[in-house]
Amino acid sequence: MTVRVGLLGAGTVGAGTFAVLARNADEIARRAGRAIQIVRIADLDLDRAARVADGRAEVTTDASAIVDAPDIDVVVELIGGYDIARTLVMRAIAAGKHVVTANKALLAVHGNAIFAAAHERGVMVAFEAAVAGGIPIIKALREGLAANRIEWIAGIINGTTNFILSEMRSRGLPFAEVLAQAQQLGYAEADPTFDIDGIDAAHKATIMAAIAFGTPMRFESAHIEGIRHLDAKDIRFAEQLGYRIKLLGIARRRERNGLPLGFELRVHPTLIPSSRLLASVEGAMNAVWVHGDAVGHTMFYGKGAGAEPTASAVVADLVDVTRTLTADPDHRVPHLAFQPDALSDLPVLPIGDIESGYYLRMAVADQPGVLADVTRIVAQRGISIGSVLQPEPGAGENSTDVVLLTHRALERDVDEAIAAIEALPTVLGPVVRLRMEDLS
Repeated sequence: MTVRVGLLGAGTVGAGTFAVLARNADEIARRAGRAIQIVRIADLDLDRAARVADGRAEVTTDASAIVDAPDIDVVVELIGGYDIARTLVMRAIAAGKHVVTANKALLAVHGNAIFAAAHERGVMVAFEAAVAGGIPIIKALREGLAANRIEWIAGIINGTTNFILSEMRSRGLPFAEVLAQAQQLGYAEADPTFDIDGIDAAHKATIMAAIAFGTPMRFESAHIEGIRHLDAKDIRFAEQLGYRIKLLGIARRRERNGLPLGFELRVHPTLIPSSRLLASVEGAMNAVWVHGDAVGHTMFYGKGAGAEPTASAVVADLVDVTRTLTADPDHRVPHLAFQPDALSDLPVLPIGDIESGYYLRMAVADQPGVLADVTRIVAQRGISIGSVLQPEPGAGENSTDVVLLTHRALERDVDEAIAAIEALPTVLGPVVRLRMEDLS
């Protein structure tokens, strides 16, 4: 018996999903045990939906009609956004339909309610495509690494920002110029806020952390910084010191004396050693570095966006759903890897309680004693300095940059040190602070 699918959204990913499912129909049926067919497509642009369907599926502008149709087994939600998507997904669940979605924003913000409703109704919500496009990181965390206690995750999970940082590093261009280039090439949206301000990466990091640590979604507690204000000179100085700057989504367990404190959930530009595999991920590619207590370090790499890479994950979810249609709901893989009644209340630590190495750059007056004053302030807070970079000032200039790399320290101690440094009359502006991760 054919599994009948309703597709909501005929955009880039929707078109890719329809194409992949049609092209590989026989192979997919062999894997799933039965045929899977998209029989209806909803999109506000009816002409676009008709082009995608090419006469092989009904098209409509009414997404509700598909959600409510009694002959639809699975709803694929590729509309995006929060409100309309949430309404349609919850209606599909209430109607007893399984759902496949690529909507990371929806799950990061409303996932707790969606998964609770799906569990109560006995249906699946599959979302491999919501994080890192075609990279099967959700299945890896939820199933492949199920024997492990996941200690931390660090991911380059936004292709737009990785492209921008790669271009800034390789060509020495300022942020604004590279952003404009990314928009011309289609890597960045006309409104790139979600990407460059780290929100998209935070949605994805939230989902991965929930699965890795067995907690509810905690997006509201994530610390989020983007790359909007990153200076090309910091990328250049980092390179001179043996590091590259990447926008990372980081989730890390923290303990004290063997007892859990909570976990870090943060997105920000991060210096990582140039020798690390993650540092070599360039352009619009994604990569996720996972450390489990049994498996050690693993890295998952590939295309994080695009029509067919993301469609690959959507169709894989359709295969998973099809395989389990007749399974007892209590024996399916739980949405967040752990049984719903076994989720932990482990809190997200405030950013002041995180531990990291730090890159501190300051413009200072070119006169004796300045560096001694700065290092004294840092030492008084118990922060150890690993490296110092002090480029020669240009001819006729009365100021220069000083860069300090610290060993791991508490963020709140670094905050205090920065405030004291900025109060020095010889420091000529705000201190630039970037975090560092060794990933070892």
